[in-house]
Amino acid sequence: MVYERLRDLREDADLSQQKLAEKLYMHRTTYVRYESGERELPLNIAILLADFYGVSLDFLAGRTNRKEINK
Repeated sequence: MVYERLRDLREDADLSQQKLAEKLYMHRTTYVRYESGERELPLNIAILLADFYGVSLDFLAGRTNRKEINK
């Protein structure tokens, strides 16, 4: 489910995998492997992505369907 969320968030932001990888300062193939589930998403990258998209880690991990961050 994390991988589907990554793809959906990226597409909602109207970004290609290449553009997002550039924004995250990583190689496109590395990001593609995270999005496809071929490579486990490290916590530091998950935090970076959650901050980038303005969503909670719980949303990114599929633990909730609420995108909002509880404050």
